[in-house]
Amino acid sequence: MFRPKKSLGQHWLNDEPTLSYIARTAVVDPRDTILEIGPGQGSLTSHLLKRAKKVVAVEKDRELAGYLTKIESWKEKLEVVPGDILEFDLGKMPQDYKVVANIPYYLTGQLLRKLTGAQNPPLAMTLLLQKEVAQRLAAGPGKMSIIAVSVQLRYTVEQGRVIPAKLFSPPPKVDSQVVMLKRRQEPLFADIDEQKFFQVVKAGFSSPRKMLHSNLSGGLSISKQAADNLMAVAEVDGKLRAEALSLEQWYRLYIQYRATSDLHSLINTPAPKT
Repeated sequence: MFRPKKSLGQHWLNDEPTLSYIARTAVVDPRDTILEIGPGQGSLTSHLLKRAKKVVAVEKDRELAGYLTKIESWKEKLEVVPGDILEFDLGKMPQDYKVVANIPYYLTGQLLRKLTGAQNPPLAMTLLLQKEVAQRLAAGPGKMSIIAVSVQLRYTVEQGRVIPAKLFSPPPKVDSQVVMLKRRQEPLFADIDEQKFFQVVKAGFSSPRKMLHSNLSGGLSISKQAADNLMAVAEVDGKLRAEALSLEQWYRLYIQYRATSDLHSLINTPAPKT
């Protein structure tokens, strides 16, 4: 009916067994409000509407958004929002909503940052991603990345079924994979300043081929001796690369950096006038 637009990264998935699998894996029940990103022609939407209380579908393609709003049998439970998901106000969603989406590959990083870092984050997400990205999100020490640290800090990650490229129209150049993210009910680490935590993480990953002590020194604007001291107290080997660290090791580095920077700030704060 509609020709996929390359500029929007559109690849239609019309394989019914796969669509049914995604809806089942999302564990949608009659109390749930679902945020669907890029519903396209509504192939997955139809499965979600059979299970959910309501589906809020954000569609950037205005022609497709108009088409979806005209389906009479869907009007009672479907709200179509024409526009860019990156500009969508997640605060309008009810608490503990869920996300189900076949995400355009080019949008993945930005979208995950928006969803996981939101003031009103989803309770769970079932996403169809590029296979390589799905595996990167679930990676452990040795293959970690900034996006894996960011997601795993807030969500547990489970890999689902691999979806062959041939099931899409047009077929993308690589296979896709379903990934399930569930929001941690309790923070992984107590008393964490996420801005400062990710300051340390981003510094560590600033030059992936370099060893950690060099990256922290340059990225945090501290001397190499200070970086070595920081890692020694945190019991992290400075000769490692950032991809080798676990979340626990990043947390220990953050704790020591926070303590050091707080002390530096205290020492350099002028005494109050009496």
